[in-house]
Amino acid sequence: MISTPEFIAGMILLVAGSVSVAYARPKNYVTRLINLEIPAWGLLLVMLHFNESLALFTFAAISVLSTYIFVRTIQKREGA
Repeated sequence: MISTPEFIAGMILLVAGSVSVAYARPKNYVTRLINLEIPAWGLLLVMLHFNESLALFTFAAISVLSTYIFVRTIQKREGA
């Protein structure tokens, strides 16, 4: 049950994406915002393994929240 291809690919993308966000090469917020899409797709694949509607709702919620948080952070850093 757990060894389906979308679950394995999702976990790999989730871990690799989280590492790429934490240790981004250029240390700016735009790069981290772009790299944040990688774990979001990984989470989508993991949730797709369990339920399609849950996957779509989770992907939409994570994308909206993470983009909002990072854009606010970028605005505060550039305004200071």
